[in-house]
Parts: sequence; structure tokens; C-alpha cells
Amino acid sequence: MDDRLLHDALRRLDEFEFKKQGDWLRQGRCPSCSKRELYTHADSPWVIKCGRLNNCAYEIHLKELYPDLFNSWSERYPITDKSPTAAADAYLEHNRGFDLSLIKGTYTQDNYFDRKLNAGSATVRFTFADTWWERIIDQPERFGKKKANFKYGGSYAGEWFALPTADLADAKKVWLVEGIFDAIALAHHGHAAVALMSCNNYPEKALEKLLTLRGNKPRPVLVWALDGGNAGRRYIRKWTERAQGEGWPCQAAFVPLTKNGKERDWSDLHLLDKAQSDPDKKHLSYDGIKQYLYHGSLLVAHSALEKAMLMYEHTGLKQFEFNYAGRLYWFDMDIDKYHRALDRISEEESGLTQEELRERAMQESGGIREIANCVPTPLYYQENKITDESWYYYKVEFPHDGKAIKNTFTSSQLSTSSEFKKRLLGIAPGAVYTGTNSMLEQSIRRQLFNIKRVETIDYIGYSKEHQTYVLGDVAVHKGNIYPINDEDYFDIGRLSLKSLSKSTALRINTDAKSYKAEWVRHLVTAYGAKGLAVLSFWVGTLFAEQIREKQSSFPFLEVVGEAASGKTTVIEFMWKLLGRFDYEGFDPSKSTNAARARNFSQVSGLPVSLIESDRESSGENRGHVKSFDWDELKTAYNGRSIRARGMATGGNETYEPPFRGSIVITQNNAVDASEAVMSRIVHLTFDRSGHNSTTRRSSVFLERIDIDDVSGFILACTTKEKQILEIVETKSDFYQQQLNAEPNVKNIRIAKNHGQLMALADALRLVIKISDEEHAQLHEQIKQMAIERQHAINADHPAVDEFWDVYEYLNGDDNHPMLNHSRDPSVIAINLNHFMMMAAEHKQQVINMRDLKKLLKGSRRYKYIDQRVVNSAIKARDINAKSMSERCWVFQNRVGK
Repeated sequence: MDDRLLHDALRRLDEFEFKKQGDWLRQGRCPSCSKRELYTHADSPWVIKCGRLNNCAYEIHLKELYPDLFNSWSERYPITDKSPTAAADAYLEHNRGFDLSLIKGTYTQDNYFDRKLNAGSATVRFTFADTWWERIIDQPERFGKKKANFKYGGSYAGEWFALPTADLADAKKVWLVEGIFDAIALAHHGHAAVALMSCNNYPEKALEKLLTLRGNKPRPVLVWALDGGNAGRRYIRKWTERAQGEGWPCQAAFVPLTKNGKERDWSDLHLLDKAQSDPDKKHLSYDGIKQYLYHGSLLVAHSALEKAMLMYEHTGLKQFEFNYAGRLYWFDMDIDKYHRALDRISEEESGLTQEELRERAMQESGGIREIANCVPTPLYYQENKITDESWYYYKVEFPHDGKAIKNTFTSSQLSTSSEFKKRLLGIAPGAVYTGTNSMLEQSIRRQLFNIKRVETIDYIGYSKEHQTYVLGDVAVHKGNIYPINDEDYFDIGRLSLKSLSKSTALRINTDAKSYKAEWVRHLVTAYGAKGLAVLSFWVGTLFAEQIREKQSSFPFLEVVGEAASGKTTVIEFMWKLLGRFDYEGFDPSKSTNAARARNFSQVSGLPVSLIESDRESSGENRGHVKSFDWDELKTAYNGRSIRARGMATGGNETYEPPFRGSIVITQNNAVDASEAVMSRIVHLTFDRSGHNSTTRRSSVFLERIDIDDVSGFILACTTKEKQILEIVETKSDFYQQQLNAEPNVKNIRIAKNHGQLMALADALRLVIKISDEEHAQLHEQIKQMAIERQHAINADHPAVDEFWDVYEYLNGDDNHPMLNHSRDPSVIAINLNHFMMMAAEHKQQVINMRDLKKLLKGSRRYKYIDQRVVNSAIKARDINAKSMSERCWVFQNRVGK
């Protein structure tokens, strides 16, 4: 290993706490099993392995562990006059493990540039046929899925790439692989190999040239050794059959998936061998090649019987299950019965071929039985540690063209064949299992031992523990985007992660080219600084967990306004930016406590939107209207649990999920609650005052734009997580101090909330383009919001104001009060029934008694004290009064202060 690369690698490997012992680093802590069994070579730590081969067998290549060490070759190895291919040489030698003397002269160092991304990279280029192929070697992740590039207009159809050193004229076997690096890797181990460049490229032209080159020599055996994925295996079977029909002797070989479900190609195996990851077992040794040829022979077997006999001869097992052509079979060999049948049939029917003879004998000895008309395969184990539930995730494939089914099986459903049969039939239409308990037990004992484990979360959004955004079919980890794999989880380096939640569906377009940024102009045109204020909060929501971790809290957003003011359009469009279509929120007053708790806990780093909670009761349904208590939300401000529930674990355990998202309140009337709740809210009021034909067109644009055109916004934000959080952390305190200096802002919490929002307004410019003037207007809007919030805290609810206005009008003077029963001038005592009767007699309009009782407790003009029985000053004037007692609501009288 190069000294510079070794120095950087050893520095990074310190995280595993290795101890150097001779030429080895040992006793490192394994990230999979947490045991101190991790080891690697001290001078060439290419592969890091766990020594617990039976119980863990963790293994990872250095370039998978620290890909950033291998993605800037031009910087590490700049070209010179003496070495024009310095970066290419280093990449091939150190990243691919190749001996440059075997391939010198077959490649050049070139450049690739993407105009749309305005990014370029050095490349390693190989020329062949009527084209060239180049591998991007500098930070290839910048170019998305594009890791390599072909010559524009070039063609390799029917051809292959072959090294000049490949002796195809005399080779007994020619290996046909997909990639150039695979061919070079096999050449290092003495195999004549050619690269087809694509699994669907049949090399008819190259094969004709090969016949001419060999003259009268026998045809070589073609070993079809394409990649081990679904496409590669399919074309191995297809090309083997075609080549055999054209007179070519053929074999097949492929590298099976690892225990963790990862694909490996021939160049990967070469790297493992070069790294001496297992000195006693070389992947591309004679025994290794023999194993891959065996897997290939199973792949191209012409019948279930042929495959069963190959497996029997290879393993020596007398009983086992196997799949063939999309069905599951059971092999059970009665050796004595088989040999007796073989002898008898060979004597009776001498004209049979050896294969026909074996098939007849096998049928008589009852060796093969179909036990399922599908192939159920366990993929991995997943669990929810909070609820103490676990599942095995299965894939069920069919012999027909139907799509594979993926679903879970519990341990009880795998315990007996009858339960397995019922569950299989329930999740996969038409899938029937007819095996016995013994067959199922033997099968799962083999398949489930040391099965891959996938970590889970029970919500959608940001996982603080894994520092990863799980957003439907895409995840974002430390600025990098990861698509979900074929097995429905995210493979992020050493982390395997998935969400169990199905409630919140996000549809996010990962194609950056289809993202349309013109929506920003329409948002500004239609809603101005208020629209940008909502957007700033929406951006902050994505980082609510991280902001609370640093600053302890994150505010709530309230958007209110008259009908047709545009608040619904704004909120629904904001959801589009996050990949959620046709959604505004849920009504907490229509939900049970349990349903509300689930809504609050099923997302993280995403908004929980509450709508229409302000409806007032009236008419006959007055007594049946359920209101929502805003004080339930207080703990959400700091990310604490809103509701706890008991767990069915047989003990005293409870589940109190933290609140991981943000609160958005959308309704017609403003929230009226305690000061503790009101001070947690940043408030926006929308109206129709600025509406015109231009704003209408922009509003319609936001309503009609397709979600696929704007949902990339969430990726634009989350991939800039580090930069956004740096701005929020450095600017929030600065803006909070500015607001504290405002004479009209007294509440520290209000200053903090709006200071955070102003910092987010700064961070907003990292993901959208707004002018300096628009940015200044946005800051001014947020300052005004802080001042208005302070006024709202100081003022009473309008209904309470009306109540006191009516009271002061009806009560009269203090010497002869009509409503105040108190004898103590420092307090006011009001019987609400008496008040309602007097208001009705004098035709004064007040709200209903039920809502009035709820609102009066927050009274600020006259502070609420309690409810109690008082000695009535009003009744004292009534000579017919039977009692001086009156039950009243008691308030502090400003006169008595």
C-alpha cells in the first residue's frame, strides 16, 4: 500500500481501537457484533474482518469503509511530464490492486466534464472495437449514478475487450465477463478473459474472429461469467444456450451473493485475495474457481433432476430443499433403492442414455418432490426493540411473470408448516406450501442461521441515532443520497436501515434535471414575505431534531386567515416540496387521544399539521362539539413526549416516544390559549388585501404544479444539512439579541423563536435564489411577527374582551353592583348563569357558556383566581333572599391592586 494512503487509512482506523501485534492490527471492536475480534493487516489494511467466523463474519473492504480516501486521485497524484498517467496508475494499482506491468499501454489518462453540473474528473480510458470506455476516478458521487462513460456514437455490439496479453489463440477456456476490470482481475490469476461491457451484448463478431484466429485448433470452452445479479444470471442462461446451439462448448460461473446480500464481481474477489483477508482461502484459487463453476452449473441445469444430482454429488447431503424454475423442491435420496432401480432399469432398457437412466431411477426411488409452487427466500431479520416485536423479511418469487412479493413472517408463523402455509397464502396470491414440519425446520435452520440484521425506525424522516433521513424510497446520510435497494432497506456503508412506518407516503423525485426552480418566483409574487416566512419555517422543520439538540427548542407555526386568503394553497404547496401530495393536515378535535399521539410520533424532521381546530359550537350540536386543548402541545416545543402508553411486556414498561417533528397550525381564527402556549408560536395572518390577477395566476401555478417537479426541494435541503445548521447555530443568538433590544418585544421565548426563524431565513438562501431586497423584507416580516406575538400575549381573547365590556356595561357603579357579588373590593365575583341572564335581558351578544368557561381562565384584563362560594353583596340588598351564598368565578380586581 502506498505510504500516503497507508498513513491516512491507519489514522481513520483508530476508531476501532486496534492493538498492533506484529504485522497485524488485532482486538478491534467489531461494528457488527461489538466484540473485540476485529483484525486487519498493519501494512496493507485493505480488508477489515471479524474473527468470529461462525457468529458474525463481518468483512468490509477499506474503500467501502472510507470511500473518500479513494475518490480524489488527481489531487493525490498530479500528472507530470514524466508521468502523464499518474492518477490513472495510482487508481489502478491502489484502488483496483492491479499489477501495472500486465496492463501498461492498454489505457490512458483522460478527462470527463459534465456541463450541467459544471464538474469534471480525470478518467482511466480503454480503447477497443469502435469505441472507448472510461472510468471516472475523482469524486464520482458528484455525477450521480454515472460512474463511467462510453464514447459518444461509438459501438461495441458483437465485440469484446481483450487484453493484448490474453492468449486467446491457445487458451483452453475463455472467460466472458461484463467489465474490463473483471477481465483484468481474472488475467492476474492466469485466466484468459474478455469483457462484453454489458450483459446483453452477445459477441458474435468476436467469436467469428476467434474461430479464424485458432484455425484448426479445437474450440475453447466458453465460460459465461457475468455478474451475479438478476440480469447477469438471466443472460448467462440465455447466452449459454445460444452458444451451445452454435457449436461452442460452454460452462457457466458466477459469484453468489454474500451472507449480507451484497453482490461481488471478479475484481472484488481479486482485491480480497490481494489484501490477504483470509490467507487460508483464496477466492480466485483453484478451489474458489471450482466453487463458482459449481454455482454456474446449477444455474444452467436443464431440469430439476439435473440440479438435484449436481447438488447431491457436490454436498453429499441426502436431504435438502432447492429451487428450480421458480418452484421449491425437496430432495430425499434412498441410496439403496436408487441403486437397485438403476441396476434393474439398465438391464431392462439398454437403449437409454445415462441421463435418462438416472432420471428413471430417481423417479422410482422417490427422490424429488415439489413442496411449493413458488420460492420463498428469507432476506433479513428486523425488530422493533421498543415494542419487543420482530419479523423475518421474505421475498416470494413465482414461476410466472408476476412480480415478486415481499412481506414479513413472525417466529410463530415459521414454527409449523401449517402456519407457514397460511401466512404464505395470505401474502402471496396463489402461493401454496405442501412441505412437512420436518422439511420446514431443516430449511429455516439452514437459511436463518446468522441471517442479516437490518435496523429499523417506526417513523418517517430524520433518525437522530443514525444521522440519516429516511424519506420513502430515498435516504440522505451526511449529504449523500441513497436509493432504497431491491430488498427494501437502505445500505449506507456499515449501516443497514429501514422504516417500518407505512402511514406517511412521500413521493420524492431524485432526478435533479426535472426539478423546476421557477416556483420560487411564483411564491414570492403570490404571497411575498409571508410566503417566504412559511418556507423558512418549513426548511427549519427538516432540522428540528438537530436544532433542539443544540438550542433546546423549536417553535410552532400558526397560519390563520379569512376564507380564500391563500393559506391552504401555501400549506399544500409546502407539502409538495417535501413529496407529500394533496395533504394539508389532520383535525385533532376529530381524533382520539391515541390517534393524535400516533400522528405526532409517526414523523421526524417533518411537520405535524393541525387544521380546523378552532370551530365554535352552535345550535343543537353545541353540547356535542369536542374542543382541543392546546396545552397538550407544550412538551412538543422541547421535543418531549406528548403522550405515554403502557406496553404489553408483562412488566411496568411504558412507551413515551419523543416528539421529533414540528407543529403547524392552520385555521381561520387565531389560537387562544395560555401564555405558555402562545409564546411558543410564530404567527402569520393571511388576508385578501393584496390579491389581483397577477397573484392569482401565481397562486394557480403553485396549486397545479406537479409534485415531481418540486419534490427535489427536500433533497436540496437535506444534502446541505451541515451548512444550514452552521448558519442556524451561529446566527440564532445574534438575531435573538436584536429582538431582545426591540422595545416592543419583552418575552425572551418570543425573541428566541423569531431569532431562529430569522437565521433560517438566512439559510434559505442556500437552497433558493431570492434578492437582497426580498431577504430584507423577509427579516422585517419576522420582526413584525415577533412584535405582534408580544401584543397577542398581552391581550385577551376577543370573546373575553366582549365579556368584560358587557360586564362593565351591566354592572353599574361599585356602590350598587348588578353582577359583582364580592364584598371585597380587591376581587370580582361573578355567577355566570346570573351574567348570561342579565346579558339576554339587555340584548347583549356573548358566546355560549361552555366556550366562555374555557376562555375566562386565561383572562388578562381581570386575572382569574378560582371558583368558590362567596357571601353575596347583591343578595344582601334583597330582603327576600333565603341565602347570602352564591357560587362565583373570582377574578382579581384592578381597583384593588
